[in-house]
Amino acid sequence: MMLLRTTLIFLILIMLPALGQTDYLDGVAAFTRDDYQTALSEWRPLAESGQADAQFNLGVLYDEGLGVKQDQAQAVQWYRRAAEQGHAQAQYNLAVLYASGLGVAQDYAEAARWYRQAALQNLREAQFNLGVLYENGFGINQDYTEAAHWYRQAAEQGHIAAQNNLGVLYVNGQGVPQDLMVAYAWYEVAAAWGNTKARSNRDQLIRKLDPAQLKEGQRLADEYAKRYRPKSP
Repeated sequence: MMLLRTTLIFLILIMLPALGQTDYLDGVAAFTRDDYQTALSEWRPLAESGQADAQFNLGVLYDEGLGVKQDQAQAVQWYRRAAEQGHAQAQYNLAVLYASGLGVAQDYAEAARWYRQAALQNLREAQFNLGVLYENGFGINQDYTEAAHWYRQAAEQGHIAAQNNLGVLYVNGQGVPQDLMVAYAWYEVAAAWGNTKARSNRDQLIRKLDPAQLKEGQRLADEYAKRYRPKSP
């Protein structure tokens, strides 16, 4: 099982009141020059007043030990406060900590709950990790159909590992009808972007395909490569 670690994204707000916006952006500027203590001092008042992006960023600082002693229990608290306001990245990072047992007792069911909320907001990393939990039955009942669904959501956003995992499900006919040509296409797309597992899976699958199947798989791969390119987080 492979779960992604936290994704650190610092959002710049444009809808804050003027003073809050200035303080927030001052914190962003401090962070970009590696002045984490100043970033902390700018974001903390906003976080304590309930501003979700500042709460998330404060969680990141504690999670990574930037400007403060690393304290993942504190990170959990700040991520939770932002997550409960619907902050997708905070929901994702909180889920990662639950899945990893960092700063909180390991709880895959709770991880799945938060991954789902972030996945429903179209966060591809959360979609991928939720697929992993469904495929392996961690914290939720094993369900290959659900795993395929969430892998597809992420794969169509260019998530390379999800593309590979979706290919595996197509090879095995788990959660989707078995289709070696579709599997080949997903492997080929992921392999083209550097996924070594996908490259190995593709090379093994080629031995099972006749020339007509391989030609169709390559046609699908060309189509998928145009539609489902990797995107920046």
